[in-house]
Amino acid sequence: MDVIELGEGRPEVAVVGAIHGDEPCGARAIDRLIREGPIVERAVKLIIANEEALAENERYLDEDLNRAFPGDPNADTHEGRLAHRIQSELTGCTTLAIHSTQSYAGPFAVVDSMDEVARGIAPHLPVDSIIQTDAFTEGRLIEHPHTLEAEAGIQGSETAADNAYQLVRAFLAATGALAMPGMGAESTGVIDLGTREKVEVFRLRDRIPKPPAEEYEVFANNFRQVEDGERFAAADGEPLVAEESFYPVLLSAYGYADQFGYVAEKVGVVH
Repeated sequence: MDVIELGEGRPEVAVVGAIHGDEPCGARAIDRLIREGPIVERAVKLIIANEEALAENERYLDEDLNRAFPGDPNADTHEGRLAHRIQSELTGCTTLAIHSTQSYAGPFAVVDSMDEVARGIAPHLPVDSIIQTDAFTEGRLIEHPHTLEAEAGIQGSETAADNAYQLVRAFLAATGALAMPGMGAESTGVIDLGTREKVEVFRLRDRIPKPPAEEYEVFANNFRQVEDGERFAAADGEPLVAEESFYPVLLSAYGYADQFGYVAEKVGVVH
């Protein structure tokens, strides 16, 4: 784990990248920000989390770090011990964790619940959708108070790296750590890099399991409603048909070993 602090005083704002070693976009965004040497209005903590897995371009070494929180200093696994160290570093911080995905090219935000922090920050990120995970946190960092995740795009792509950088800058502006472009150092203005007037909120309702098969396909688009009776995926050519209408989220053929993604419902918008 590499921890870099910008500004003076005790950081209350943090950005975490490379929780998964095969998702380099967050680490690249942090490196780019450091090279630019921005003047920050509040102290900021930047964390490149799983350096060992990142060096190997592997998702993790022993276990999924984003299923290992809050961790244990005496854990048998590298990620179990690392999760404890990361969570200790983030105590008292409002945090953005950057990820990437195999299911969707555009950036979207992920929150545990639509609490005051999520409502105050997520609409100012360059995202079109917010996912509320509720019961599907499963040892993720997002369970840590005042923490948001952002999916920056397709894993390993240049677009994801660029999106991650824009997400980081927008988050730091939304939390008052960076001034709005064109405003003086005394500004605490909020930057909004998005062009939309509202952000749709989806709540996860259930997993979409995968039957055993050699080959998988998906036909539906994430965040677009699948109608009752519509074919949305296939396993070895056998179609899977929706028993009721739903919105697919994180839907992909091979992003998960045992599920296609999630069933979600649209629960509203934030402005």
